[in-house]
Amino acid sequence: MEALRSEKLSFETYGQMLAEFEKRGWGDGLPVAPATADVVAEFVEASGRDAGDILGDIPPTWGEATVEKVAINAVMAGCKPEYMPVILAALDGMLQENFNLYGLQATTHPASPMVLVSGPEATRLGLNSGYGVFGPGWRANATIGRAIRLILLNIGGAKPGVLDRSTQGQPAKYGYCIAENDAETPWETYRESLGFKREDSVVILTALEGPHNINDHASFSAVQVLTTIAGTIATGGNNNIYLGGDDHPYLFLGPEHARQISQDGFGRKEIQEFLFEHARTSKDRVGEGQWNYLRQRHRANPRYHELGLDDPDLKSLPIVTQPSDLSIVVVGGVGKHSSFAPSTGLLSKIVVRKLS
Repeated sequence: MEALRSEKLSFETYGQMLAEFEKRGWGDGLPVAPATADVVAEFVEASGRDAGDILGDIPPTWGEATVEKVAINAVMAGCKPEYMPVILAALDGMLQENFNLYGLQATTHPASPMVLVSGPEATRLGLNSGYGVFGPGWRANATIGRAIRLILLNIGGAKPGVLDRSTQGQPAKYGYCIAENDAETPWETYRESLGFKREDSVVILTALEGPHNINDHASFSAVQVLTTIAGTIATGGNNNIYLGGDDHPYLFLGPEHARQISQDGFGRKEIQEFLFEHARTSKDRVGEGQWNYLRQRHRANPRYHELGLDDPDLKSLPIVTQPSDLSIVVVGGVGKHSSFAPSTGLLSKIVVRKLS
């Protein structure tokens, strides 16, 4: 096996290690696990690649990401060695040009890379797709998500307030990793809707805001539930309506809502079409300057022209430029809750990587 090349530091106590890391600006503000040489070597071996393999340069400081450096950050995050293939697939996705990691790392917008693992590998690794999917309590979700953030901080140099210019940030910047709930999905899985097979395992990267809850315990039909959802997601301040584009904001349907909607004959396409028509932001819900800016941008969009949405007398705007731009994934446990996560608009595109 190729020898490790990273700088080696020695400390008498764990506290001394944390103090030195803080002094050097390493980490996300939380205590980290010691990345000892033997453990890092184990993680490199689990990756199936050589320690010195270069994966790419991570913006905004363009730090060189090697398998060894990624392994170090994965150990610090508290990962297990078997998580390495998912982390490497996620990193490869983020480094694709259309993901625009440079723009995402430096923007004032609070979006963070969301890692969605879909397929049998998610179950094998113990990723949570049910109760509390966005919350604590699951090592795989928490540490894979955290490893991605540590890589962006420690190798990419995106320090908050320095090169990461996110105005307010968001909790999902600590870690944003979930799995699709295949067992509770009443339609084809999300990966199948993207052209993959059910037996495939994929890692899907999207730049998203944190999820906003949608509570509807009283509706008793698909149309009623979707009307509540439309009213919740039609906001004038999110990047999808602000910048447009096909960056795929996400509707995370809870299993109960998904089942109720499905029982009335709605599939993904019907949901997307309904929400495209009904999730509209009205003129009286947006500041005049913002509305004029939105109309200027949207009048220049050929898709809007085709749909007649460039009419100067238009009183409301859709949050996406075509129905298929809205991604729909079933996650969560029992309870009539769903959630919506806006994306970055034109800033970044969805990227999918298949796990071998």
